[in-house]
Formats: sequence, structure tokens, C-alpha cells
Amino acid sequence: MSKFELYADAKGEYRWRLKASNGQVIATGGEGYSSKASAKQGIESVKKNAADAPIEEV
Repeated sequence: MSKFELYADAKGEYRWRLKASNGQVIATGGEGYSSKASAKQGIESVKKNAADAPIEEV
């Protein structure tokens, strides 16, 4: 089962990553957040908006 990991980086910013059941990172937030709450909002946004996102080839 995949899981989101929330952590503080070396600069003290909060980040998240999504890991597959095999431990491989399959997505990241791509930015540092100043608060844990903001990072959690980023996770919730992905959960809400990505479930039905179409695949677009460019």
C-alpha cells in the first residue's frame, strides 16, 4: 500500500513524498512549506484533485 510521508528538511521546511508499497518514491510536493499544516494541505490537494486527473501527452 502506498503512503504519504511528511518530514522536515535540512532548512526546517516541511515536505512530503508519496511512496509505493515497495518503498520507491513516486511523487513529491516539489517545494518546501513553511508550516506542517501547509504541507498537509498540499497532500490533501493531491488526494482530492489527482484521483480523476486525465493523462495528457505533450
